Amino acid sequence: MPVASVGDTADASITVTEATIEAYADLSGDDNPIHADEEYASETMFGGCIAHGMLSAGPVSAALADLPGDIVYLSQDLRFENPVYPGDTVTARVEVVEELGGDRLRVETTAETDEPVISGEAVVLSVPHES
Repeated sequence: MPVASVGDTADASITVTEATIEAYADLSGDDNPIHADEEYASETMFGGCIAHGMLSAGPVSAALADLPGDIVYLSQDLRFENPVYPGDTVTARVEVVEELGGDRLRVETTAETDEPVISGEAVVLSVPHES
């Protein structure tokens, strides 16, 4: 079975809704009012509720899982560039950019709505898929 290599890419998307934000808050325990209290959030620099940053990063993980072989996440560096609002669709794209040796790969990771929302890079382990 193939493994990921330099030049491989994958994409994944999620549409963020108020329900997904609420579910993420319940799962993560992150109940920051900027995500759930419209009255509070409307007074912030964002002008309303926004998605959790890590919820917005979820499609990056999904895209990595779509690379060839079995992918094991080893590390991730993220920069949150713009907020994600309910109704936005976040599309992540990952591209393998360097072989680091020992089945480890450096992967450029990005996510966007109508504008960039996340940039960064991951290090993953890519091994043949065992059937």
